[in-house]
Amino acid sequence: MGRKSLEINTPTLQRHFGLLHATALNVSMIVGAGVFATIPLMLGKLPGPYALLGWVAAACLMLVDGLVWGELGAMMPGSGGSYLYLLEAYGPRRWGRLMAFLFIWQFLISGPLELASGLIAIAIFTNGFHPAYAQFNKEHTWEWVFSKQLNLTLTVNPAWFAAVAVGGLILVLLYRRMTSLKWLTVTIGLGVLAVIAWILVEGAIRFDPQVAFDYSGAAATWPEDIGTGLGGAMVLAMYCYLGYYNVCYIGAEVRDPGRTIPRSILLSALLVAVLFVALHLALLGVVSWHDVPTTEAEASAYNLPAEFMRKIHGDEAAVVVTGFLIWSCFGSAFAGLLGYSRIPYAAARHGHFFAVFGQVHPRHHIPHVALLFVGALTLFWTLFGLGDVINALIATRILEQFIGQIVAVVLLRRLQPNRPRPFRMYLYPVPCGVALVGWLYLYVSAGRLFVVIGLATLLVGGLVFLWWSWRTSQWPFGDVARSEGEPLTDG
Repeated sequence: MGRKSLEINTPTLQRHFGLLHATALNVSMIVGAGVFATIPLMLGKLPGPYALLGWVAAACLMLVDGLVWGELGAMMPGSGGSYLYLLEAYGPRRWGRLMAFLFIWQFLISGPLELASGLIAIAIFTNGFHPAYAQFNKEHTWEWVFSKQLNLTLTVNPAWFAAVAVGGLILVLLYRRMTSLKWLTVTIGLGVLAVIAWILVEGAIRFDPQVAFDYSGAAATWPEDIGTGLGGAMVLAMYCYLGYYNVCYIGAEVRDPGRTIPRSILLSALLVAVLFVALHLALLGVVSWHDVPTTEAEASAYNLPAEFMRKIHGDEAAVVVTGFLIWSCFGSAFAGLLGYSRIPYAAARHGHFFAVFGQVHPRHHIPHVALLFVGALTLFWTLFGLGDVINALIATRILEQFIGQIVAVVLLRRLQPNRPRPFRMYLYPVPCGVALVGWLYLYVSAGRLFVVIGLATLLVGGLVFLWWSWRTSQWPFGDVARSEGEPLTDG
């Protein structure tokens, strides 16, 4: 009787996300202001109309990788996403603990990198307020060349101080009870959705095919370094696409997850692929790609949407669109820091990461250690250029998360062939092979420095895991802290 009463009274998550809601969740996570900041960088990888190949090729990789996420999400529809899949596929009492630890470890690097990219975008977009400010910012830019061979530079200018100030404001707002800040979550994304709709309408009305598909200059012939250029463009495009799998992190709250999760992933992937190609054409069908600066230094001072609106409606429209973009970046960074600070906290609470990250502020009731750690790293990464941050972000996630999950699908098919699979990827194992080749191609395309960074972070993470396991008497130096099959959610 007591046990039955306990089961009845134990709170559980409600499955209230249907296909429409799950797809909207994925799309809202993907769509951000970053797409506008990356287009000039993509033109630096592939000239003129050839830059569209980056969007298309990355979309193909997103779709085949979406099948991997779809099978795992439908099979294990719980909260945690990659954290849950890696722990289960590699064994909750053995190697899965290492994989779960490494996932959190790399996320403490890639998560702040992703958030920093939004703050860097704010610095870029501020140049759209007025040409005089853009010139002032350029004249007062200080650069420290970290490595000429690796083309790595740290940059400080007035726009950087503005971005850091926004990041500091976000930390201050989050370092308190969230009840007074719920209104902010409602407005997140509205700014960029307004900008997208505005640009698509204006671009459709004034679209000039001769401008959009201008094959003169550097685009007069097929790019000689198409392999390197396509890889670089795909890295930038995939950065914009990240989030097509977001529904997997809340799998325990999805209705009919065996059908809803894979369908929402594939549907959202198709939607954003079409949307970003349309945005690319709308902007570059009005503003000639010849007028867009493509180097890292020049692109960091160029606001493409502002120039688009300035050409059509003048300076006032450029200021309005810039304001919307900055608000969108603010909202995205706010929501991202809120969510990402909870990931190491949750892992620590369940005994899969350092206990210090599981501390809760006695008065504000927030995971303050995790919040301050992720926030501090975010502010540090804003010193680097957007292209470098994106390359580092993609490189640190590929091996542990994306490739780790591809291997996880294969392992689960072999070791647990009779496990219920509401969704089986089409043409298995072809999508796994294509996704594996695609992610490895992107990993190499990120650049030698970031390949080394990706490998180094995993190696250091493995050594730290051994030290942490020894200190806490966990596997491989003792018994695991939790029993196999125990839920990964707080009671």
